[in-house]
Amino acid sequence: MTTMKAARWYAAKDIRVEEINIPTTQKGQIKIAVQYAGICGSDLHEYVHGPQLIPFDTPYPLNGHQGVTTLGHEFSGIIEEIGEGVTHLKKGDRVVVEPIYKNFDSPFVASGEYNLGEHLGFIGLTGDGGFANYVVVEDYMVHKIPDTMSFEQGALVEPAAVAVYAVIQSGLKVGQTVLVSGAGPIGLLCAQAALAAGASTVIVTDVAEKRLEKAREIGATHVFSAMEDNLPEKIKALTNGLGVNIFLDCAGVQASYNTGIASTRNGGTAVLVALFGKPIQHDALDQVLREITVKGVIAYRNIFPEVINLIDSGRMQVEKLVTKKIALNEIVEQGFEALVSNPEQVKILIEINR
Repeated sequence: MTTMKAARWYAAKDIRVEEINIPTTQKGQIKIAVQYAGICGSDLHEYVHGPQLIPFDTPYPLNGHQGVTTLGHEFSGIIEEIGEGVTHLKKGDRVVVEPIYKNFDSPFVASGEYNLGEHLGFIGLTGDGGFANYVVVEDYMVHKIPDTMSFEQGALVEPAAVAVYAVIQSGLKVGQTVLVSGAGPIGLLCAQAALAAGASTVIVTDVAEKRLEKAREIGATHVFSAMEDNLPEKIKALTNGLGVNIFLDCAGVQASYNTGIASTRNGGTAVLVALFGKPIQHDALDQVLREITVKGVIAYRNIFPEVINLIDSGRMQVEKLVTKKIALNEIVEQGFEALVSNPEQVKILIEINR
């Protein structure tokens, strides 16, 4: 067999499942037979509005990739082939992929802050990804998973890492209170991560009732419609009149930001997790007078082994986010279009090589 199926992005609203050549493994690379892959919000943005992160006009500097792209950066699989020079992995290993490309000329990579390095890029966006039978990745991206972890759980390690990293960066302490705006996959995972880290109260807001139901299911202590009036007052009433210690913005719009900042206690911390689509207005004087910390985070770094352990131990039951499993041939209508049109869908997994 020399060809495989892959879901390829050509333009906004133009993703095609087609036969392409199976990629070959070069020095320092790993070929993986993909088992499950998840559709991420960034994949959805590329489908609806792209190109955004996909290099379209100029090649991606770290690998020369440009144009038509096999999407997919949340996936699990089995190692099919080992490239020259790789000694810490072997054929047959069950693995997940940390899809960030590292720019080894960057001082941020040398300091371990590789998510801040120049030319940030990802498998499935700035290089071909996991919506295919096989994918080739750099060996430093690959993490083994235990036999006790399902491949479905493995496909959720990457988005869970985003959430765990955000909670770590927030400085959350045991017993503190948290507000999560947005009950999409990342928001729900942030709620799970906050609970796993010892938060006493986790409040989730969203505009979709079905997603708030999912938030209740995964353990949120309180949920509110984001459309309710006087939300900050209601949230403060749950926190001794002070407001939450930590606000995690996973919605990324002006309204969620305003509500979250107003719901944060003096001296609290706001973490911007969402990829904001538009600039927002910010009251810097209010921030100064209330000593609020506002912090942005991008992706994750140095936490995949810990996230794998959290999921494998049952501390983060990420499988509860899965609302549907589909075949690769169904990815456009049953995957992307379903996520665009149906707020009941949270995380859709694609079964590949099953």
